[in-house]
Amino acid sequence: MKRIIFTIFFSLITLLAFSEGPETLNYVVTYKWGLIQKDAGDVKITRNPTNEGYELRLLAKTKPWADKIYKVRDTLISVTKREQYRPIQYTYIAHEKNKYRKDEIKFTYSGNHVTATSEKYKEEKNGKISQESSILEGDLPVYDMLSVYFFLRNIDYNVLKPDENIHATIFSGSKTENLDVRCMGKETIQLRDKSEHEAWHIVFKFTQGAGKKSSDDINCWVSTDSPHIPLLIVGNLPIGQVRVHYTQ
Repeated sequence: MKRIIFTIFFSLITLLAFSEGPETLNYVVTYKWGLIQKDAGDVKITRNPTNEGYELRLLAKTKPWADKIYKVRDTLISVTKREQYRPIQYTYIAHEKNKYRKDEIKFTYSGNHVTATSEKYKEEKNGKISQESSILEGDLPVYDMLSVYFFLRNIDYNVLKPDENIHATIFSGSKTENLDVRCMGKETIQLRDKSEHEAWHIVFKFTQGAGKKSSDDINCWVSTDSPHIPLLIVGNLPIGQVRVHYTQ
């Protein structure tokens, strides 16, 4: 369950509009189960140009009521090249339920092949910080959990066939994951303010190893007009759903 929440809460909300300059988007994360619907967290995402490319940053925190159950104060940072948002370095800093964790991934490119060094730091029960190192490898396109969605902004969903998938490899901590993206066509959806918008309905599938799913498929609706902002993201939990709403 924790893995599913992380995937939805800290990853899929990072779909940003594709443009050249600085940008800030805000989202609210809602838990829904039947008639029960309660806002559980807030997310702020920024993108700022650098000399070489971009710095992407995601800040996530739970609401005061949710802090009492599972307090979250997390930061994701991806430094990328300008070309196709290829990552140079990715950092994930987690403060969850008074525990600390940090992942650092550095990317090296050789033609179409990508090698990354991963360093994981974790606070153990005795309060000491443990460290785990690993090497990750894959072939382009390769991204981290934040930069991958900027790559997806380059996709022209108008020309995708109904049975056509977009594939990418993702380095996450000490794991390599596979992402398949399929566009289900255009739909009209209603936002929290009751306004209606035309959007692309996109389905995400995360797998590891021999096709084993990392989480249930996740649905996202991205506005068809410029700047193609993700308006709604929905993921299933063992009980209920997590919904991520764009709030300007």
